[in-house]
Parts: sequence; C-alpha cells; structure tokens
Amino acid sequence: MRLAYQPPYDWAAMLAFLSARAINGLETVEAGVYRRSISVNGQQGWLSVAPGAGDWLEADIAFPDAAALPEIERRLQAMFDLDAQPEVINAQLAGDPLMAQLVAARPGLRVPGTWDGLELAIRAVLGQQITVVAAIRLAGKLVAQYGQPLHTPYAGITHVFPTPEVLAAADLATLGMPKARGRTLSAVAQAVLDDPQVFQPKASLKDGVARLVALPGIGDWTAQYIAMRQLREADAFASGDIGLINALAALEGGPVSARQLLARAEAWRPLRAYAAQHLWTTL
Repeated sequence: MRLAYQPPYDWAAMLAFLSARAINGLETVEAGVYRRSISVNGQQGWLSVAPGAGDWLEADIAFPDAAALPEIERRLQAMFDLDAQPEVINAQLAGDPLMAQLVAARPGLRVPGTWDGLELAIRAVLGQQITVVAAIRLAGKLVAQYGQPLHTPYAGITHVFPTPEVLAAADLATLGMPKARGRTLSAVAQAVLDDPQVFQPKASLKDGVARLVALPGIGDWTAQYIAMRQLREADAFASGDIGLINALAALEGGPVSARQLLARAEAWRPLRAYAAQHLWTTL
C-alpha cells in the first residue's frame, strides 16, 4: 500500500520517536523500517512501514481479511500524520521567533499518532510520573502477560496488544506498579467496553479533553497527550510536561514553570501540538 503525503517528511524524527517508545513483543524499529502487530475487528496480523521512492510511505500488510484494508489505511494515515500540510503549519509557527528556528531545522516534522486509542491511553497512564524507559518496560510486561501470542516472521513481534476485555478484568498492579495505577488501567479498558467511541475525535479539543478527564485517573496531561496523538487535535498541549518545560528552558536559557510554558504557548495556537513536537525533538 502506498500512503501519500505532502513533502517534506521527516522520517528520521518519526522513527526516532517511535523507536524510543517501541514495546517489546509488539513492535520493532530496524534499518529505517517500523513493524508491528495489529488487531482489527478481532482478527490479527502485522505490518511494516518504510519510506517509498517518492512522496509516499510504503506499507506492507499481512492480514487475513481484505475488507479491513480501508480501516488499516485510515489508521496508518493518522498514525503517521499523513494529512499534515507542512507549508501551512510551518508558515503559521514561524510567526514566533523560536519556532521559526525549529521549523527551519526540521520542516518535515510530524506529530506521531498511534495505532489504537486504548493502547495509547494505557501507554500514557503507564508513563505517569515515571520515565519513558520505565513505562515501556512495564508495557512490555503487560503485552507478554496479557496479549495474545502471534506467530510472525519477525523475532521481535510475538504478541498483539491485550484486548479491553482482558485488561478490564485483570489485576494489573501485579506487573509492578502502584495499585491505584493498576485500577486506572482496568477502568480505562472498561471505559472502551462501555463506550467504544471514547477515544474517537469529538466536536472540539475542549469536548475531547472533557470526556477523557472524566475517566478515573486521567488528568489534564494524560488527556492532552491522548488528544494530541489519538484524537489528532492540532492544538492539544500537555503544558505540565517536564520534557516540554526542560526543552523550552534550554532553548531560552533560563528556568521555566508550567504556567510560563502555557503562557508562552499562546503564540503557537492553533498548532500547539506541532510546537510541542518540535520542543520534544530538541531534547
């Protein structure tokens, strides 16, 4: 499958972001290629994505039901931010002197999406108050223990992500996390069973965040992060994120508070998610 985009496309940055968060058993990044297991409508398969010879990504898909291909294509479009218009985004952000420098350095930067809303929400909750590395280690344990085994041609891809039914019923604190966080993970999975549209885009960023923070254990940072990567809200902004605070402090040469970051980000509306991605990429 060829997935067209409007150039430029910073594949190296996209791959670096996904590689740093790759869950063992679920996905791999090797030699410029992203691979993962997938599940659609109760069936499983796998795919790989790499740059094409022109302005497109090349996706190879192994899946038992061809009727699922349009849904797989839609998810990949969102996951790799293929509908982005770099010229428009860059021109708007460049109105801010700091962003003008960052945009000039990486004109093809995209906001990485995700394959599945529940998977991203689980990742985000696991990442609350711990490092990315620690969160990914926990996610690997979760996939190994609760994911369905899958035979693939790739050594690093052995399972599909656990279903909401399994996660809602499991005592996830046994993976080695605070009991409250384990309950949050199960509650998030139950929310998907109660409302399969819970992680689908809403009428506005405000509506989407309001729906997410109503879930147990989901605060504003987690909601904004999910809005950014799953709801595809271009103005989502996790203002309390320590990485964003550190990046801005380093770039502007002085201490920055969460409140100051939020105020500074007003200049980046309505594309704060892209501004955040530029800041993260500088770290």
